[in-house]
Amino acid sequence: MNTLPIDEKILDKFGRYTSITGILLVILGTVAIFLPGVMSLGTAIFAAWLLLIGGVFWGIHTYQYDSKSVMSWLKPILLLSTGFLMLLYPISGVAAVGLLLAIYLLLDAFGSFALAQLIRPARGWGWMALNGIISALLATLFLVGWPATSMWLVGLYVGISLLFDGWALIVISWTLRKDE
Repeated sequence: MNTLPIDEKILDKFGRYTSITGILLVILGTVAIFLPGVMSLGTAIFAAWLLLIGGVFWGIHTYQYDSKSVMSWLKPILLLSTGFLMLLYPISGVAAVGLLLAIYLLLDAFGSFALAQLIRPARGWGWMALNGIISALLATLFLVGWPATSMWLVGLYVGISLLFDGWALIVISWTLRKDE
């Protein structure tokens, strides 16, 4: 039995855009499930480019504010070299992303549980709790086979997570719209 009051401000923010976001996530998740290798490589390459861009920004910052300190250059060099290596060796990048994905799925599970608790006892809160359970299970299963199964699991798990995120948002949006 939940004694916490429902935060009406949060519930009011769930609307048409919640449904649209949910539908787009379901579509993207479905594509990823059918093309897991493509999604795995895409995820690793995207992460590599983010690291490279971040390294450039840190490098510019370091050059402008502390260019003579060797210690200040460690972070931009680490970002640039990691991003470059992930682009040069994308399969190894997929394995690295796989480990990060398992961590992300665990954090996603905690976030889903927190959101479910926040909107509970409003109708549909259980779907977000189920989303958290699925994310926790995916993280556990991923860690069991890592790194050997990274190439197809990264894309598959990203797809499954996106699919469940999308359905959770759609169901919450629909149930809240029915209450209006």
